[in-house]
Amino acid sequence: MGKITVETCEIEGLKVITPTVFGDERGYFMETYNYNDYKEAGIDQVFVQDNQSASKKGVLRGLHFQKEFPQDKLVRVIRGEVYDVAVDLRKDSKTFGKWFGVLLSEENKKQFFIPKNFAHGFLVLSDYAEFAYKCTDFYHPNDEGGLYYADPEIGVEWPIPEGMELILSEKDAKWGGIKEYLKNE
Repeated sequence: MGKITVETCEIEGLKVITPTVFGDERGYFMETYNYNDYKEAGIDQVFVQDNQSASKKGVLRGLHFQKEFPQDKLVRVIRGEVYDVAVDLRKDSKTFGKWFGVLLSEENKKQFFIPKNFAHGFLVLSDYAEFAYKCTDFYHPNDEGGLYYADPEIGVEWPIPEGMELILSEKDAKWGGIKEYLKNE
C-alpha cells in the first residue's frame, strides 16, 4: 500500500484516508484514488458516479441518505474546508444513531469513506469550498431521505463559529429526526 494511510473510526465501516502527497517548489502530486490501494485497505467498491459541489461559508448540506438505492461514498474537499459528518443508520449496528465527524480541507487532503446506510452531511467553514465525492450507485431523485441536522437524539456537535449564520436548503430545514426515521421504516 504505502500511498495512503487509513484510519478506522469508532463507528465500524467509516474510514479516514490520508493520501501520500509528493511536493516540491512546483507544487504537489497525489493519487486521489487507486483501486488496488483502496482494495488493500478494505474498500473494495466499484464507484459509478463522481459528483462535485461548490458552497459558500455557512452552508450546511444534509444529513442525506438514499432509501432503496443506498450508496457508499468517498468524499473529499478540493478547495476550502468543511466539517463532514456521517450518522450510522444500520439498524443491526451497535452504533445505530451515532455520528462521527472529520475536518476535510484542501490543506489536509483527507478523504472520508462512508459506507451504505449512513446519513451524510457537511458544514462549510471556509469562505468557499468545493466538495467532490465518488458514489457506488447512481443518483435516484425520488429516493432521497434525510435527518434534521440538529436532531438532539443524534446530537451532532457541529463546529459552528460564533456569529455564523447557517444556510440550509428548504428540504434540509424540514427533515425530521431519527425517531421519525424509525417510524417510517
